[in-house]
Amino acid sequence: MSEPVPHVAADTQRIERALAAIGRVVLGARDAVRLALSALLAGGHILIEDPPGVGKTTLAHTLARVLGLSWRRVQFTSDLLPADIIGVSVWREDRFVFQPGPVFTQVLLADELNRATPKTQSALLEAMEEGQVSVEGRRQALPRPFLVIATQNPLEQAGTFPLPESQLDRFMMRIHLGTLDAAAERALLAGDDRRRLAAAIEPVLDADSLLRLQKAVARVYVSEAVLDHLQALLARSRDPRLFQFGLSPRAGLALKRAAQAWALIAGRDHVLPEDVQAVAVAVAEHRLRAPDGEALPAEELHNRWLAAVAVD
Repeated sequence: MSEPVPHVAADTQRIERALAAIGRVVLGARDAVRLALSALLAGGHILIEDPPGVGKTTLAHTLARVLGLSWRRVQFTSDLLPADIIGVSVWREDRFVFQPGPVFTQVLLADELNRATPKTQSALLEAMEEGQVSVEGRRQALPRPFLVIATQNPLEQAGTFPLPESQLDRFMMRIHLGTLDAAAERALLAGDDRRRLAAAIEPVLDADSLLRLQKAVARVYVSEAVLDHLQALLARSRDPRLFQFGLSPRAGLALKRAAQAWALIAGRDHVLPEDVQAVAVAVAEHRLRAPDGEALPAEELHNRWLAAVAVD
């Protein structure tokens, strides 16, 4: 058995304060907020996909502020270049000096990521996987922690480019805010401007506490029975009659870490099969496609994959 998770109650209280602070700004999206925070506590990057105007960027800003980390926002457009993200060397008097780009931050808000070309999108691959970038043959380490919170518009909308599988696989989760119910929409219409509320939010965490929580997530115990369930899910995802490509080992590790984070948020030092079930669709939805290459709605993915694997 792994080491017990220290200070679980204190961690849970701090996490609950973070969830409450986000919930005061982002209305009617409790499950999506919880999933997003789980991914960040697990050290993963998140992709938020929804039509324009439903609060994707507001959620990204709010998460960055609650985490208490340095952050930069990049608006992705079709003419954005890799150097606009990573940085560029400029001539200063007698030598070239590297000018770091916005990727040199703790939280990068990549707004409308799929409006950039695949070449520009790929500039984030090394940063998201290894926490570094290579510039002119030299490696430049990024701050720790380094997290990407990206938004994208549905592919059927004009001016978008599909994210390649290698890019999608770097994101631990893809989440959706969805449409507001009547009560949340009324509160939104009657309340203050969401952007102003997000700008005024006070940090609940900081870099040191987030790194400590990420270490705590890694120590949440995963039993042999839960690992059996995880492997059964991975095996089913690799059935070519069901999906074009199965889940990669990276995705399997992401599913495990996300379930550990979900358990920690719930105040437990061990993972239940229900924790895996809670995060599985968000971890797998952007990775699994039907055999003909078509995207699968979350409900169909749940029925075809998650519900078909028994929980012992």
